[in-house]
Amino acid sequence: MAEDTHRGTTEPVLVIIPTYNERDNLAPLLQRLHVHLPEAHVLVVDDGSPDGTGELADEIAAGDERVHVLHRTEKAGLGAAYIAGFRWGLERDYATLVEMDADGSHAPEDLPRLIEALGDADLVIGSRYVPGGALVNWPKHREVLSRGANVYSRVALGVPVNDMTAGFRAYRAHVLATLRLSDVVSAGYCFQIDLTLRTAQEGFDIVEVPITFTEREVGTSKMDGSIIGEAVVRVAQWGVQRRFGQLRRLLQRR
Repeated sequence: MAEDTHRGTTEPVLVIIPTYNERDNLAPLLQRLHVHLPEAHVLVVDDGSPDGTGELADEIAAGDERVHVLHRTEKAGLGAAYIAGFRWGLERDYATLVEMDADGSHAPEDLPRLIEALGDADLVIGSRYVPGGALVNWPKHREVLSRGANVYSRVALGVPVNDMTAGFRAYRAHVLATLRLSDVVSAGYCFQIDLTLRTAQEGFDIVEVPITFTEREVGTSKMDGSIIGEAVVRVAQWGVQRRFGQLRRLLQRR
């Protein structure tokens, strides 16, 4: 089992990387990752990529015991891929589980800071929207959409997190073991908001550390209108439920 030497502990770290048609990005990403976290293990969760990403991941794993591959037969969404990865990691007693995109938008150079910040938190979010965070080569309309989604989510849900949609984050295993992952049905990037809300509701400590987010250079984005629509509807539903719950508790106390 891997050891995380950056925190001065012997806690094993698993970086979960969902893939769909990321063959050109995968090998360079893994090389950079292991430069900065040499002892970390990686789980590639491939959703049956037709471009051979899964086969390449198998080839890399055959020569590197730190790399593992979980094959899924269909593209079922980001949330389902991460939940499968979480369960895989929890079953193998990894103490820290990290979410990371395969497209190069999340810099492996930022990983040690995320892991280090877990010394004071249960969930660390790599944030684009705190002081020191940055966006590189991102189209302006995508930035406006992202910032708007985060303001909307923060206000609707009452959770004081600036980048709830961020997909670069590190969880302590006990957080994921506590959350009812079987109840999570969010498929797209709404999954990140869902998990943030659940983590906050359970009373766990959440911190944000600044990262540099860089637009992918190879391949195409998986974002589409259905993903945005899912987030808008679900956040509204969760917001209403949360507010009614707060009102009910207030009335009970009175």
